[in-house]
Amino acid sequence: MHIMEGYLPVQWAIFWWVVALPFFVLGLRSLKKITEANPELKLLLALAGAFTFVLSALKIPSVTGSSSHPTGTGLGAVLFGPLSMSVLGSLVLLFQAILLAHGGLTTLGANAFSMAITGPFVAYWIYCLVIKSGNQRLAIFLASALADLVTYIVTSVQLALAFPAATGGFIASFLKFAGIFAITQIPLAISEGLLTVLVWNWLSSYGREELQMLQLIKQEKPS
Repeated sequence: MHIMEGYLPVQWAIFWWVVALPFFVLGLRSLKKITEANPELKLLLALAGAFTFVLSALKIPSVTGSSSHPTGTGLGAVLFGPLSMSVLGSLVLLFQAILLAHGGLTTLGANAFSMAITGPFVAYWIYCLVIKSGNQRLAIFLASALADLVTYIVTSVQLALAFPAATGGFIASFLKFAGIFAITQIPLAISEGLLTVLVWNWLSSYGREELQMLQLIKQEKPS
């Protein structure tokens, strides 16, 4: 991740676009509700997007046709929910493809599904599960780190589906891609988890009102 421009066969590029678009549309509705009801949260929303942009722009060459880097989606998923991050993450990927040649337009659907959709949903579910223990920092760390790792597992699946090995097919190809990613991605995921905890601590000190407002919004939503 990101899968570079033109790397995926046309049928797979179209397939991932079709899969990702419904989440993007639902995410737009979610963001509209949040910003209309609480316009003062726009600054925090921008911070979550900027955090994702900066971290995911730290490109480390990895597997042919892709790269390793932090994703930065865990923070926004915990703050605003996974649907909101489907929009923020997709916009980040779009600007990176246009301005940095990082990723691509034809592969935007695949990249968005792995980084802006699957990662945030995993982060949100992990946070909701671990926060029940009462350890918020651990919940933030695991949400961010596992969102990073899952993003690359999904990317490995996408590459394996598009390029199955001559011997061993999808499984052999997946193990190859995932194994190479793991060398750089496991330490990156741990580092991202620690960094996200530091940012959360900063928000807890200087953005307490916004965090309390978000907590109230979450409590008002049906489970």
